[in-house]
Amino acid sequence: MDLTKDFIKTKQPCAEGFRWFLRHHHEGSNYQELLDALVQAGRVSDACWLLDQFGPTNETLILDHLSADAIVFAGSLRVLGNIDVDSVVRVGRRIDVGGSIVVGESLVSGDDIRCEGNIRSNGRLESGGRLKAGWGIEANGDITARADLQAAWDVRCAGHLRLGGQASVGHGISVQGSITCAKSIMSGGSLESTASVHAIEGISVGLDIKCGMHLEAGWGIKAGGAVEARGAIRAGESLSAFETISAGAGYGVFAGLNVQVEAWESSARVCASKKPDSLMSGWWAGARDV
Repeated sequence: MDLTKDFIKTKQPCAEGFRWFLRHHHEGSNYQELLDALVQAGRVSDACWLLDQFGPTNETLILDHLSADAIVFAGSLRVLGNIDVDSVVRVGRRIDVGGSIVVGESLVSGDDIRCEGNIRSNGRLESGGRLKAGWGIEANGDITARADLQAAWDVRCAGHLRLGGQASVGHGISVQGSITCAKSIMSGGSLESTASVHAIEGISVGLDIKCGMHLEAGWGIKAGGAVEARGAIRAGESLSAFETISAGAGYGVFAGLNVQVEAWESSARVCASKKPDSLMSGWWAGARDV
């Protein structure tokens, strides 16, 4: 794709960025060559803006490893080894990595991110499709995946966690913000959030659930340890913990919100080591056997 000055001008670029283009590429430029030139000139934000305006391509860049200050590539990126980038990794389509990913500022793809090792971003982490790591996932900003998230180890997020699919995590999930999930959340360890947790389907974890505000699932909630929230606990179907279930002061515990009262005994059971003090709905079934 060739970009002329008139074509770029229709996108209403910032004045400084357009002057840079006229000084260096006044006769026009190939799309990816212009992205590369902007990155090399330290104008990474302008390169990201350009990608937002003109979208992805079908090109694929294949590398043995990637070590750079930044990269903005309009197609797909495949790296056989590791990615180690000081600031920004921005890719129009998918990212496939045979090793690990370490990014200093932000990691953003227009499609899937699949990594055989660990993924770590010191800023935000965003996948336009699936987000999959053979080890763990860590970000010092928000984590967003438009489809499923899968990690064999832990997921740690210093911002909000937003998922358009389901979460399947081998160990624990720790989020310093809210969690919103369009499907189910499954974790072999604990689930912790300093704010609210909302799953459209169910929540199932191997250890404790600790929630800084409301905890809500459209289906059931199950924990291998305790369930604790500082707000309300709402389950569309059953609610089960091996230990205690406790809501915040002045808030209630609700099970069976999406089940007819006549079906509560089978489909809205509440199990815990003791009956929750603020149980408002659901069928109290006593302690769980296993």
